[in-house]
Amino acid sequence: MPVGIEALNVYGGSAFLDVLQLAKHRGLDTTRFDNLMMKEKAVALPFEDPVTFGVNAAKPLVDALQPEEKDRIELLITCTESGIDFGKSISTYIHHYLGLNRNCRLFEIKQACYSGIAGLQTAISFVLSQASPGAKALVVATDISRFMTVEPGEVLTADWSFAEPSAGAGAVAVLVSSRPYVFQIDVGASGYYGYEVMDSCRPVPDSEAGDADLSLMSYLDCCEQTFREYKKRVPEADYKETFQYLAFHTPFGGMVKGAHRSMMRKLAQAKPPEIEADFQRRVRPGMVYCQRVGNIMGATALLSLASTIDHASLDTPGRIGCFSYGSGCCSEFFSGVASAKGQELQRGFMIGQQLDERYPLSIDEYESLFQPANALRFGTRNLKIDPEVLPGALKSVSGSARLVLEEIREYHREYRWTS
Repeated sequence: MPVGIEALNVYGGSAFLDVLQLAKHRGLDTTRFDNLMMKEKAVALPFEDPVTFGVNAAKPLVDALQPEEKDRIELLITCTESGIDFGKSISTYIHHYLGLNRNCRLFEIKQACYSGIAGLQTAISFVLSQASPGAKALVVATDISRFMTVEPGEVLTADWSFAEPSAGAGAVAVLVSSRPYVFQIDVGASGYYGYEVMDSCRPVPDSEAGDADLSLMSYLDCCEQTFREYKKRVPEADYKETFQYLAFHTPFGGMVKGAHRSMMRKLAQAKPPEIEADFQRRVRPGMVYCQRVGNIMGATALLSLASTIDHASLDTPGRIGCFSYGSGCCSEFFSGVASAKGQELQRGFMIGQQLDERYPLSIDEYESLFQPANALRFGTRNLKIDPEVLPGALKSVSGSARLVLEEIREYHREYRWTS
């Protein structure tokens, strides 16, 4: 039975910051900054949180369904490391604001940046099981970074300042079914690999910590080992020849380029000119949206897949190899096939245009978001969102039927639709 992604959409927020401006403002070494290969980062505003990002990504998918199709969504999985409660899943909020059938399983997955693919594979297994023939699953990977880092320590001494320009905010929603118009999964063609490592983490809800060098080494190790496991299951697979495109989890572009270079050297004995040309042809399409949104943790591998499909040349169906990595760690290499028809359907969501329409933040506006009055911290009990905070940004989403956070009352979050 065919299975995979019926529809896919990205929401890259309502505002962005030019990351070169940020690098200069922070006094970072811009020669090193070039390795990030970043252009813009989406920034979560006071009226935005993982729920608003997730709903705004998923709503166009749900609205496109007929009522009877919408009622067949029987599984909703949220995937995030930016949860707003230690017990209550944000899937309940997303389920409510999308108006989904109450006969639906709701739960959340946390596994750092791997969570989105964990959710996707769980949804695929649900559809393949035929426990409820014809049912669909909705996977919403949503993460934000209101960037604050913990103080360095005995081990956490790596230069973590370069994480700020690449840390983004956003969500990707995928509808999984037995009608994989956008991306048909190669069932059983998957290699997964994981072990305990303390490369990066969120030791407290509002802060991040890590060892950048260890994170890079773990990422490279997992990229190689997941593909080798994939090859055990698909013996004829060849890293260089089997995949027309490659979509990587993209913490920043330089990490992806380094991983691809390592794989081409080890598995294809390729020389630098060939590696560079191959990177531009097969990998670069998947980085277009990542360079404009930033690392959105659990959603980033899916963001790269969306970018690949939107920017690929698919005159004939093309196989895409996908690599997902989550710190701590768990990783997976899997594949599927995209076609021109699916590309046409996905392009209908106009992801690039939505990114173009975001509000451009100035450095002063960005810095104002770190003021205590504007900081939406984990565990906030009561808060009324001030609509006059960055009014230009809020005005930019008016008239577009976006969900925004209005108030927190006794821990319960209340939202409204813009009009």
